[in-house]
Amino acid sequence: MELLIMINACKIASASRVTAVIPCFPYARQDKKDKSRAPISAKLVANMLSVSGADHIITMDLHASQIQGFFDIPVDNLYAEPAVLKWIKENITDWRSCVIVSPDAGGAKRVTAIADRLNVDFALIHKERKKANEVASMVLVGDVKDKIAILVDDMADTCGTVCHAADKLLEAGASKVYAILTHGIFSGPAISRINNASFEAVVVTNTIPQDSHMKECSKIQCIDVSTILAEAIRRTHNGESVTYLFRHVPM
Repeated sequence: MELLIMINACKIASASRVTAVIPCFPYARQDKKDKSRAPISAKLVANMLSVSGADHIITMDLHASQIQGFFDIPVDNLYAEPAVLKWIKENITDWRSCVIVSPDAGGAKRVTAIADRLNVDFALIHKERKKANEVASMVLVGDVKDKIAILVDDMADTCGTVCHAADKLLEAGASKVYAILTHGIFSGPAISRINNASFEAVVVTNTIPQDSHMKECSKIQCIDVSTILAEAIRRTHNGESVTYLFRHVPM
């Protein structure tokens, strides 16, 4: 609501252009009807931003890229991928022998892109539900034996899936497990789950402020993506191309 009111205030004060920079897009997971009579909240948020007067949206790692289609105004969906690759190369010494793992089938595309850029193998974890209300059994597709496993996902909320996936990878013989997540929401029991899980590190970007989480949990590390967003703002303002940022971290 604050954002909508501020956009509207700028618009009625005769601003020529209003760009909304939303590092973590709200309600991004509600992008379709998962069951009958459910709302499509991401579309509602898109409509509200458009109606309030935004001319351009800059966001990062949308849960589903199709959300860009909810808008009739330009949307720049920046990727944390270049910053993630930089972190892996700088902080994991033998990254050349690692495996990039997706904790669910939905993130397979993101994981294969990172694995291709690093020229390493990838694996994915398939969640199998026997009954609707039973806890899913997880099946690992791929080989992680004696390798460093890096779990990559776009967001972690209660961290149930990632912690479950980490246990599965260690059972399958992985030597170390890292988790790299773009949006660290960490609600409910997330922090205690991470503390009890066997991660070497849980790496998140600062699209959501992480200072309080890092104090509570020593395993959480933070990648600063402010330079990517700042460069996107500068390029947009000057009418330059933003394409460079999809594959590179600005210096």
